[in-house]
Amino acid sequence: MAGVGGGGGGGAVKEVKSKAALDQTIGEGSPVILHFWAPWCEASKHMDQVFTHLSTDFPLAHFYRVEAEEQPEISEAYSVSAVPYFVFFKDGTAVDTLEGADPTSLANKVAKVAGSISPGEPAAPASLGMAAGPTILETVQEFAKENGSGRVGSLSPSGAGDLLKKRLEQLVNSHSIMLFMKGSPESPKCGFSQKVVDILKKEKVKFGSFDILTDNEVREGLKKFSNWPTFPQLYCKGELLGGCDIAIAMHEGGELQEVFKDHGVEISDPSEIKATEHDGGQGGITGPSGLTTILTSRLQGLINSSEVMLFMKGKPDEPRCGFSRKVVDILRQEKVKFGSFDILSDDEVRQGLKVYSNWSSYPQLYIKGELIGGSDIVLEMQKSEELKKVLSKKGISSGETLEDRLKQLVNSSPVTLFMKGTPDAPRCGFSSKVVNALKEKGVDFGSFDILTDEGVRQGLKAYSNWPTFPQLYYKGELIGGCDIVMELHNNGDNLYLVYKYGIGNVIQ
Repeated sequence: MAGVGGGGGGGAVKEVKSKAALDQTIGEGSPVILHFWAPWCEASKHMDQVFTHLSTDFPLAHFYRVEAEEQPEISEAYSVSAVPYFVFFKDGTAVDTLEGADPTSLANKVAKVAGSISPGEPAAPASLGMAAGPTILETVQEFAKENGSGRVGSLSPSGAGDLLKKRLEQLVNSHSIMLFMKGSPESPKCGFSQKVVDILKKEKVKFGSFDILTDNEVREGLKKFSNWPTFPQLYCKGELLGGCDIAIAMHEGGELQEVFKDHGVEISDPSEIKATEHDGGQGGITGPSGLTTILTSRLQGLINSSEVMLFMKGKPDEPRCGFSRKVVDILRQEKVKFGSFDILSDDEVRQGLKVYSNWSSYPQLYIKGELIGGSDIVLEMQKSEELKKVLSKKGISSGETLEDRLKQLVNSSPVTLFMKGTPDAPRCGFSSKVVNALKEKGVDFGSFDILTDEGVRQGLKAYSNWPTFPQLYYKGELIGGCDIVMELHNNGDNLYLVYKYGIGNVIQ
């Protein structure tokens, strides 16, 4: 595709080739919309279809794609740490951003900076109703749900739930042994999937697989179907055995072999199993891969140089891409000591590790020599509390308890609101009411979106002995929820605040 250049938008999406060219285009003052994406992100691909249709509907605006990991200077400039991510410019200035798969918000924000499609008509997301079509929107809707967006209308037929359940039943029963994993057996996309593949090959059984990264409907649906929140998931004759840890324990204890035998699963002839031997379960391939013995030994040494090892772009104090920064932040939030290696400083390591790990992008996180994955997987593991469990099982202690973290959060601002969503985009009416009350009184406050962290969400209920949200704190002490705040706000009843907290001017 063409690079960034001058001229009008022309209704075509272009690729950004350099920051200098992009800055020049932005400086011309026309509306500009950037889509930061990554080739491994399915949500980016689907949102790009809506993005492309919007470029047709708003031909006077410039629409550009930025491959986030390949353009670290641009990603760094706009603090990109997740994809899909959109930045909106008007009159040479960045005026808005959007993170995640939310087609409605994307179209509305484009219309806001690019203006109406027809004179006299209000700005509206035309592509959502016309050009994009229902097929694209139904696909993107799943990603919108995953990103917590409640702003996408229901576009699926009423019987979609039953159809999905039937599809999942067919998938789990499609093979005697069925593995739902990230990637394929020949190219796993996470260390846990790699482990289970290796185990099945050692057990000498034939198995089917499904790459859950290619179908978000299956990925999210299977979590509820199986009541198992993570992947991989291993099934035998339609029955869930478990994930990576359970598969490892059953394999090492000989129980997996017994289960296969009891269910009549045939053991294949060794010659029929195209097993690829992996060094230490890390996905490192020697010989045919073209890696020399010296380089292989060096990579192994680097991976095992620290219990927690991060191969990243830049250094922990100076990350050179948003994805590397995200993993650094997560490890620091978990208070984990880790080593790092700047892959930009050594191209031999940068290219060799891709082959060794069978993982094509950076950053790459290893725990005790085992590949965990990249930024998207680490982020997902942190949100589900799986990262804490893995660190604990590996004997790597975190210096922070949940109670310590909650204390830190409630004291992070003099006035702190734990809510659903953000002050600019509340995700429930109660949170919205408290935000409005605080803003009306001119109160400066910090906030925390409890929808982004299930550990905090559940832990705070016990910590505060308050079962619902929002929760408002002043100097680390709970004031109350929506009803109490609104009563104080509406009736002017400030005695509680005046005498207990000495802040009679907080809510007048």
